[in-house]
Amino acid sequence: MAEATSDNGKTVGIIAYLTLIGWIIALVMHNGNKTDFGAFHIRQMLGIAIVGLLMYIVNMALLFTIDIGFLGYIFQLAVFVLWLLGFIGAVQGEKKLVPLLGAQFQDWFKGIG
Repeated sequence: MAEATSDNGKTVGIIAYLTLIGWIIALVMHNGNKTDFGAFHIRQMLGIAIVGLLMYIVNMALLFTIDIGFLGYIFQLAVFVLWLLGFIGAVQGEKKLVPLLGAQFQDWFKGIG
């Protein structure tokens, strides 16, 4: 029976990384059967999504003020790398913190779990 719980947590962890709709589905699935693994990846993806949104806002502000559009590509690449590292960790069944902010995401969003 422990395998089903572990597998469900892994499924929630993977689904959390599949777009905003996937994150919402993962959150609903997690509320039905809470696992530490699922909560970990839901918190990581929420943090990555917020960082992505903030990077987009900063990029738009820079683009309209000093026309440094190439920074947008660097911001997008950085967010994609964070997403990819989190997704790979979920697929491998590991709780790997994303670089730089992963520990803060776990602390800031500890209410999810």
